[in-house]
Amino acid sequence: MDFRPLKVPDAFEFVPRVFPDERGLFVAPFQEEALVRAAGHPLRVAQTNHSVSRAGSIRGVHFADTPPGQAKYVYCPSGSLLDVVVDLRVGSPTFGEWDSVRLDSTEFRAVYVAEGIGHAFIALEDNTVMAYLCSEPYNPAGEHGVNPLDPELDLPWPADLAPIVSEKDKAAPTLAEALGQGLLPSYADCVSYYEKLRSAHR
Repeated sequence: MDFRPLKVPDAFEFVPRVFPDERGLFVAPFQEEALVRAAGHPLRVAQTNHSVSRAGSIRGVHFADTPPGQAKYVYCPSGSLLDVVVDLRVGSPTFGEWDSVRLDSTEFRAVYVAEGIGHAFIALEDNTVMAYLCSEPYNPAGEHGVNPLDPELDLPWPADLAPIVSEKDKAAPTLAEALGQGLLPSYADCVSYYEKLRSAHR
């Protein structure tokens, strides 16, 4: 499995080999060995999530209090989507920057999002499925969001799709508001937590 770092540090894209034959295909979208090479530690899987979305549906930008935060390894088993990671870590050299990867059920690319990094996506077709491996269970008190339509972020939502956004995500603060409210994670705290995970693996 190949991988590459994204423009947001501590986020990675993974490209597995796909094996088609007359029956269909076989692919392993998550491979621990590749993730350890990229991140320096394995992923503790505490919860798996599954979403199905209409074309134009946007989910995110979501993040959790760190530590412990919630790392995510995501891929698209059916349909297609544009996955977006946003650096929300205060003090990061790439704070406020984003990167995107197309995930679909042809190439089965995957994205790893470390704790403290914001995550969002838009479904590019109806009945698009997203699969998530999460390092921590859902914790409502520690979950937060930034408005995915924040013009300051200027996320790369396709102009030909009318965005469908939940009331909760519509009501989320802009990046500047979240910063002012003290909601965003500290880059130093995140990096310290990543090192703790790597040290436990050594």
